[in-house]
Amino acid sequence: METIESNIELIEKKQFKHATLFVVKTNEQIAVVRATSTYIPIDQFKDIFNFITELTREEHITKLIFDKRNLTVFHQPSMEWYFTEWKEIASDLGLVVHRKILPNDEIFRQSVKIGREKINNTFPNGKYKLLDIAYADSLEEAISQ
Repeated sequence: METIESNIELIEKKQFKHATLFVVKTNEQIAVVRATSTYIPIDQFKDIFNFITELTREEHITKLIFDKRNLTVFHQPSMEWYFTEWKEIASDLGLVVHRKILPNDEIFRQSVKIGREKINNTFPNGKYKLLDIAYADSLEEAISQ
């Protein structure tokens, strides 16, 4: 078990090469994936989120917090797969609330904004538009939203 930010206790579910997956001790339907490196290669990215799919199926995860604060590299193909393929599958399993914590890096934040606009233009009818997706500044805020 790990305690971070405002004494929030997390239970580790799996450690990957570039990220760690937890659930919140006080609400195990909330999963937290925390990037532990500056970049997550797309094959690892897919492994992480495919594992989250299985965890959602088994443990009924309804909210996912993606803590990207350690990332410095933005990867558009990963974001497109995440929004247009993975979120469709996850939402069918009941995972419909998504919170993201971005790094305090204006270039990264701008890259995310441009990437989202590209996805919105390319996939105007994507199922992701029906999901509750928002950004937070801290883990505490992401859990409470």
